[in-house]
Amino acid sequence: MTNILMVCLGNICRSPLAEGILKSKLSKDFIVDSAGTANYHSGSAPDKRSIAVARKYGLDISKLQGRQFNVSDFDTFDLIYVMDTSNYQNVIKLARHDEDVAKVKFILNETHPGKNFEVPDPYYGGDHGFENVFQMLDEACELVAEKLL
Repeated sequence: MTNILMVCLGNICRSPLAEGILKSKLSKDFIVDSAGTANYHSGSAPDKRSIAVARKYGLDISKLQGRQFNVSDFDTFDLIYVMDTSNYQNVIKLARHDEDVAKVKFILNETHPGKNFEVPDPYYGGDHGFENVFQMLDEACELVAEKLL
């Protein structure tokens, strides 16, 4: 079984979308979760705009709850996908050794290998930003699923 973690800043916009999208593409033999590098929204549901765009595509992420990334996630998860450079740096700071570091990858490197492109944070924008993020993550998660299946 492969365990995958999606990480963004607050765990209410990008990473819950990525979690919901990837879960929809994989069998129950995989565990997919999400976390934030900050604890701003621990225990909170995803942003209503993330919930709405997910629902538009037949996914229900409304029951997910935000949580903060912690060191034990390196033990639990085989792959840790981050949304941007800041998330990457914050996760890497907690790494204990090279094996931890090797698990951390930029999600958009799936669609643009080696480029370390960032999934933009749609929090302060309008609904259109959430649609764009959904499309980016859907494409990347499709490639992740193809590799894992």
